[in-house]
Amino acid sequence: VGCDRSKSLVDICGEKRFQAFVCDALSVPVRSGSCDACLSVAVIHHFSTAERRLATIRELARLLRPGGTALIYVWAMEQEYKNQKSKYLKEKSDSKNKEKEINTGTAQRPLSDQGSDNSSQDSAWSDKPLNDLKDESCDAKPAADFRLPVHTNRTSFHSQDLLVPWHLKSATKKKEEGVDTMLVPGDSKESQELSPVFHRYYHVFCEGELEAACRSLDCVRVQKSYYDQGNWCVILEKL
Repeated sequence: VGCDRSKSLVDICGEKRFQAFVCDALSVPVRSGSCDACLSVAVIHHFSTAERRLATIRELARLLRPGGTALIYVWAMEQEYKNQKSKYLKEKSDSKNKEKEINTGTAQRPLSDQGSDNSSQDSAWSDKPLNDLKDESCDAKPAADFRLPVHTNRTSFHSQDLLVPWHLKSATKKKEEGVDTMLVPGDSKESQELSPVFHRYYHVFCEGELEAACRSLDCVRVQKSYYDQGNWCVILEKL
């Protein structure tokens, strides 16, 4: 049984005859102790405070029966680990994707698509301040007035808290109010259309951070903690 915050993704599961429902990871409408195993992949790094991230792990543990296990994956700050670059850094755009430009209303910057998903990412700075976030390194002190950086695709992370621009490839002719647009040069039909750009929040985890959060809960035991292709991963057992 799957669950997701996005109704559109859940609808796709339904079309494929999978069981799925809409919910929030902080409050899953499933009976406590009713699951043999739980997976949380690429979810917890979207929560913007340490308290919410810990609450999500606690909610995951609540679902497990005693002896049940959970697997958690989050994006790692360290995209180069033990002298090995992650697939994320090494992967290049496929030959079908062309260089694009993003029009933010103030400047234009080069843009390269991701070949593996329905988005691409650019470099910029958010105008929205966010307090009490770490800057530049895992040991950095919280900043009083910090503007979130917008991550540059296929590069190392320079901040634990950042925004990732998602440029929808299914272009729409109607520009949504308050949303940046992507302009694709060329003679194609796509070049005449505008695609919305959404900025999605991420907190990338430093080594040991996810494991430490899990160990702070008395109801679980960390079976294994490891690095996998740019992700920090933990396997938990419910006590």
